[in-house]
Amino acid sequence: MYIVDYFRRNGKQAWLSLGGVVLCTTGTEAMFADLGHFNIKAIQLSFSFIIFPSVALCYMGQASYLHKFPQDVADTFYKSIPAAMFWPTFIVAILAAIIASQAMLSGAFAILSKALSLGCFPRVQVVHTSKKYAGQVYIPEINFLVGAASIVVTLAFQTTTNIGNAYGICVVMVFSITTHLMTVVMLLVWKKNIAFIAAFYVVFGATEMLYLTSILSKFAEGGYLPFCFSLVLMALMATWHYVHVCRYWYELDRIVPAAKLAALLGRPDVRRVPGVGLLYSELVQGVPPVFPRLVDKMPSVHAVFVFMSIKNLPIPRVAAAERFIFRRVGPAEHRMFRCVARYGYTDQIEAAKDFSDSLLDGLKLFVHEEAAFSCSQHTDDNDGDGALRAAQAAAAEEEKRFIDAELERGVVYLTGEADVVAAPGSSLIKRIVVNYVYTFLRKNLSESHKALAIPKDQLLKVGITYEI
Repeated sequence: MYIVDYFRRNGKQAWLSLGGVVLCTTGTEAMFADLGHFNIKAIQLSFSFIIFPSVALCYMGQASYLHKFPQDVADTFYKSIPAAMFWPTFIVAILAAIIASQAMLSGAFAILSKALSLGCFPRVQVVHTSKKYAGQVYIPEINFLVGAASIVVTLAFQTTTNIGNAYGICVVMVFSITTHLMTVVMLLVWKKNIAFIAAFYVVFGATEMLYLTSILSKFAEGGYLPFCFSLVLMALMATWHYVHVCRYWYELDRIVPAAKLAALLGRPDVRRVPGVGLLYSELVQGVPPVFPRLVDKMPSVHAVFVFMSIKNLPIPRVAAAERFIFRRVGPAEHRMFRCVARYGYTDQIEAAKDFSDSLLDGLKLFVHEEAAFSCSQHTDDNDGDGALRAAQAAAAEEEKRFIDAELERGVVYLTGEADVVAAPGSSLIKRIVVNYVYTFLRKNLSESHKALAIPKDQLLKVGITYEI
């Protein structure tokens, strides 16, 4: 009855005031960002027995105060506080604002870490702060950028009114987007009854649209800010994802076939040089196109050569015995291998020396197990099979000694330094996106050899240009 009477008395102004009313509910949505940090029961208990009673008492107290002193509507919270409690309350309010910001930061960290794993965001450092909860992450670069942006926005807007308008639009847009995505999940994943889905969409969608139309009226009074941030962030993410996918398919389409690999190694000008070579690539299968480039520019291949890929798994730890997966590339006499190193989100990549030692220990174990498996395919029915198994075991031991000897001669780390450019005849927009925006992002973010802690005196970069 009070709501109906309020709209009857105030008309359009009542509708416009909904943009301020929605700020009473903002913050509750941030609890769901904490699901990566706390379990559901902890959030339910804290909301039901601490947050909701506290907020309800606060709002009822302010409403009672305004009923008696309506002239203090512009600063109700602090005016309603007894004078002796002003400074303690002021300090608590500042601390509460800091705590509340952590929910937004946690949400940003969680979303961007997922975008990073999907190849939709440039490489940044992701620190997992918990061994139990995968969602507890910290991204130093994003933390710094959000802090800097907060200072800039505060200095530019100066009043909480405009900041509130920006925040209100942001939150209601999140509500609306969540409702639409939840509807899609109900349809395609949960396969709920269509009547139930329609009722959900109509009730929540209509309510949110009412608030959204109200808060959008404040677009020019600070509401444009989240749209500007979103536009820039989405443009960067779309650019990175588009070029990242194009680059991956470019490499996948140009995998070196076995016949070409054998021809490369069989060239009279190509020598096998002492030592172990580790060539890093994102591909987990096949020989990357940067390898022929390496052989063309420097016609030599290390005596033991490993095509290396590092993959992060969504589990806390990977046991050392399960860290490396090997398979041969080409015939045994080539002594070329493919390796995938798997790490959990709390595992730290070892220093270069420790990494190469554990890698080659795993390689020798692979050679031994490969020989044992081959021997198991033969029976003991005659002396010929026994002699064959003995020969295979001897060959495996010889290969293990060879790997040890080459390890003593040194390890060289090779990475592909790919310059991605738009192919001739590309549109102007594509040339700007690929040649300038993507190149700027790639050159100003973490380089792969730094992320892998490779010593510079053991690093060899192989330049190559991808035209996409």
